[in-house]
Amino acid sequence: MTAVLSAPPRRRNPVSDYTELARIVRENGLMRRRTGRYAGRMAILAALFGAAFFLLLTLGHSWLQLLVAAGFGILFTQMAFLAHDGAHRQIFSSGKANDWFCRVVGTSLVGLSYGWWVNKHSRHHANPNQIGKDGDLSAGALVFTPEDARARRGLSGWLAARQGWFFFPLLTLAGLDLHVTSLRTLLGRGRIAHRGVELTLVIARLVGFPLLAVAVLGLPLGLAFVAVQLMVFGVYMGASFAPNHKGMPLVPKSADIDFLRRQVLMSRNVRGRFLGVAMGGLNYQIEHHLFPSMPSANLPLVRPIVRRYCAERGITYTETSLLKSYAIVVRYLNRVGKGYEDPFSCPITARFRSR
Repeated sequence: MTAVLSAPPRRRNPVSDYTELARIVRENGLMRRRTGRYAGRMAILAALFGAAFFLLLTLGHSWLQLLVAAGFGILFTQMAFLAHDGAHRQIFSSGKANDWFCRVVGTSLVGLSYGWWVNKHSRHHANPNQIGKDGDLSAGALVFTPEDARARRGLSGWLAARQGWFFFPLLTLAGLDLHVTSLRTLLGRGRIAHRGVELTLVIARLVGFPLLAVAVLGLPLGLAFVAVQLMVFGVYMGASFAPNHKGMPLVPKSADIDFLRRQVLMSRNVRGRFLGVAMGGLNYQIEHHLFPSMPSANLPLVRPIVRRYCAERGITYTETSLLKSYAIVVRYLNRVGKGYEDPFSCPITARFRSR
């Protein structure tokens, strides 16, 4: 399902639309912390990590260990989802408690710098799909804007024109890329709070986990174990984040759209049974962008309110299945990689500017 930007509502100052929606949500108690729910998630993850380490240490020199490696890839991603919630102040009432939970527990298990990730992710939330402001549109192995695609030449241009077909294979390298980018940032000169703590934890995780695998399984199987874990982690992370915005309208750098429409029109929900658990609540991307500090367990509860509210104001609310969202992403990447203008963008985005 592709988003088609609808005509702007005829009514009042659009800024008041979000204020009214936020009031309704607060009155329904949907911004309250879900402490018990998060405690349960932590306990389940701790038990599963314990089981995974137990299997790694006791299963012996068996190729079945590659299934354990895949399990670690899934668990590291689930831990990343939990740290994502903490970074958005969803878990604890104290901002410092959320920060240190992510910085210590998240960083030491996932192996990514919390400071690097939260800076990048905050810019994305403020300017989703806005060219020149959303870092998630930055060109790399893939290009996400026609301008970047047209700058590619030769083999790079040939690959860009077909990048949609390479998207999922490339995700097998995404985990490694995340670790390298995170470590490079920590070793750079940019401002990172508590850099020493994060650098120590990241290096301990990125060196210690592979060394443990090699020590227990030997060099060939140990390296295969680490490779499988990294590939599963990359595919799982990329397959969870990509459906949320890729293929939704791109916003010109100069556009000034009110908050409600900026977050709803540039985001896509993914419906499906059990996806709330599998994607850590990221399938409710519209609601998450509107209320980033809302506990992820409340996102499915606020969804009907947001849908109805958007329908009353003529704001397009985009939702589709997981497989259809992947098809949209692949098609979008192939088209934009050929230098075509964003197939789902529309010049009337300018008409949604705040008054």
